[in-house]
Amino acid sequence: MPKYYEDKEEDNRACAGIREDFKACLLQHDCVVKEGKKPSECLKEGHCKALQTSFFECKRSMVSFRKHG
Repeated sequence: MPKYYEDKEEDNRACAGIREDFKACLLQHDCVVKEGKKPSECLKEGHCKALQTSFFECKRSMVSFRKHG
């Protein structure tokens, strides 16, 4: 089950759940934890790519929704 269902403060921002999972993926990744790199550096290396893409798509759908809604 995604981590955002477990005892989290309520976050009413768009895409809050995927945002939380994306953040956790980066901060807990070996690239950050063991290698001591910044999360932005790990992103450039392609880590957590699926969550990054999902978060981007979610945010993009919100922009699209506002334009047409």
